[in-house]
Amino acid sequence: MVPCAQQLPTAQLHSLGRHTCRGIILPPRLHRRRRRRGIAAAMASGNPNPVVLGCGGISVDYLATVASFPNPDDKIRSLELKVQGGGNTGNALTAAARLGLRPRIISKVANDAQGKNILSELQTDGIDTTYMLVAENGNSPFTYIIVDEQTKTRTCIHTPGSPPLVPEELTKANLSTALDGADIVYFDVRLHDTALLVAEEASQRKIPILIDAERKREGLDELLNFASYVVCSAKFPQAWTGASSVPVALVSMLSRLPNIKFVIVTLGEKGCLMLERSADASEAGEIDADALFESLQKKVDQSSTMPKCIASKSNLRISADEVGSISGRLLLSTAEVIPPGELIDTTGAGDAFIGAVLYGLCTGMPPERMLPFAAKVAGCGCRGLGARSSLPHRADPRLAGY
Repeated sequence: MVPCAQQLPTAQLHSLGRHTCRGIILPPRLHRRRRRRGIAAAMASGNPNPVVLGCGGISVDYLATVASFPNPDDKIRSLELKVQGGGNTGNALTAAARLGLRPRIISKVANDAQGKNILSELQTDGIDTTYMLVAENGNSPFTYIIVDEQTKTRTCIHTPGSPPLVPEELTKANLSTALDGADIVYFDVRLHDTALLVAEEASQRKIPILIDAERKREGLDELLNFASYVVCSAKFPQAWTGASSVPVALVSMLSRLPNIKFVIVTLGEKGCLMLERSADASEAGEIDADALFESLQKKVDQSSTMPKCIASKSNLRISADEVGSISGRLLLSTAEVIPPGELIDTTGAGDAFIGAVLYGLCTGMPPERMLPFAAKVAGCGCRGLGARSSLPHRADPRLAGY
């Protein structure tokens, strides 16, 4: 097991961070070259794979599959039980690791059986746990998940870890080495006080930041000010902006957050929608965001079962009466159509999608490829019980087309 941050003196942490766990740190010029040429060229040249630092939630998931969700005061039996790691950050970094990135994680567990299992599972998937904090007392986070076999839905009951991670536990030396050589930083907006500390330092180093905006959380607004990229759940954009529709809400988000390069909203079985900012607009006039979205929907091939991306023209001036306009383009990607007999559990599908987006960003995938790729990775994850059982590795034949 890799020692945890509080168990080692700083000198040993630097040694572990620069050699045992992360290999040689590359100068910025080589990082830019690696992004352009992609992961294959980086591996062929002997350079390590891109590094993603994640800060946020981890847990142990207790997953019970039932024939149908129980009524109050019912007693039922589970059809299947599985215990495995969970939590948004833990899941997203696991997906990224299996695709070829080298993740590091900042989070906290207790020195209990669940905490030891969390660390062991992360390390088995190649995630660097050097910067994990371990409390001698308390409890590690855990979640009870009931999967309804009939409706393919799941209900989660989460118990937070105690004591929580506080910023003072992350020393300046550990924060510095955690960010050394990182290509991107990811937050799920848990542990928001510590996340804000990490985001401020990452921003000063000009490291891109991706935010998972699943729902309104404490500290989210502050973190969004540092974001380069945002991935949202279906309900978040309108809940956050108060806009009349999702396309209008995306225009509002880019208008209110000028540092964001793109925002993606995941729409479950309907795929996802991305609004990407551009520097210049065409001289053809403005186009309404809702009308543009409708035009993309009409181009969807309803007979296709594989994820496909339909993109508008680049450098449009996309407007919304309620919020103004931005220069950019809109991209609509479909989801994979999974046969009912293969759909097992949607737990962690959004985390799998984000793990694939992190991979796409680090390896220079254009959005037209990245969005269907992320949808495919998420679809693979829905074919097993739990968030991690069916996450694919990069060599998986199902990803060969991407």
